[in-house]
Amino acid sequence: METKVNYALVGAFVLTLSVAIVAGVLWISSGRTARKDYDTYLAYSSESVSGLNRQAPVKYKGVEVGAVREIELDPVDPQNVRLVLAIEHGVPIKQDTVAVLSVQGLTGIAFLDLEGGSKESPLLAPARPGEFPVIATRPSLLRRLDTQVTALVADLSRAAQNVNQLFDEETRTALQRTARDLDTVVHAIAGRSQAIDTMLADAGRTMENSARASAQLTELTRQVGHSADAVARAAEALRATASDATGGVQQFRTDTLPALQRLLADARAATASLEQLAQQLERSPNALLVGREPTPPGPGE
Repeated sequence: METKVNYALVGAFVLTLSVAIVAGVLWISSGRTARKDYDTYLAYSSESVSGLNRQAPVKYKGVEVGAVREIELDPVDPQNVRLVLAIEHGVPIKQDTVAVLSVQGLTGIAFLDLEGGSKESPLLAPARPGEFPVIATRPSLLRRLDTQVTALVADLSRAAQNVNQLFDEETRTALQRTARDLDTVVHAIAGRSQAIDTMLADAGRTMENSARASAQLTELTRQVGHSADAVARAAEALRATASDATGGVQQFRTDTLPALQRLLADARAATASLEQLAQQLERSPNALLVGREPTPPGPGE
């Protein structure tokens, strides 16, 4: 027994279900739109906005808060791109808020990222009544990198030119000549190393002789000082003896006179030594440094 299908009933059911689905979608969409209000802002970019499309998201510190509604050239200045942004009402767009063109990950999807917005800054307002507020823009990361790389390449080019100007043919020739002269000086010093060693040894002996002469001069000065002290003591004794007119003459002859004679003899010897040293210094002023000159050999020696 065959089952009869009522195609009219099936068609009516499918049509009713389709209408219900479409109505539900429209109701959900209308409810979502009604729950959110959007404010319109403008932004002007002087760089290329390649990759940025309509309905591209607008994010505030990573949170999606709106979308790009229109992208067109600025009718006043075609060098700029005019962007119309729809941002949720209540998002704190401040006067120091800036829009930066960014790229999301490796997908290459471009969007606008809003940055800044300090607590102290007032809310952004239109410049004139009836106009939309304008959000300032800042170059993107790729634009900043391109600018820095371009400046770096220019600096490197200028540095290379300066180096080439510094090491021109004349400078290179002078450096080569200086290197050759330095090599000649080094070889000359190496060839006279024995003479330099001898000179250093002579300088050491000269310093030793100078120290010895200085010690001798100090000892001689000390002896002269002792002699002067002795002469002073003898003069004092002489005055004491002269005051004793009655019985001191004999004592002066026996005690004081021999001591005075010895002191006078020491003084004459010291004076002779000083005269000899003065004559030697007069003949050879550098005797204190290089020592006494050797005695020349006699005839037949």
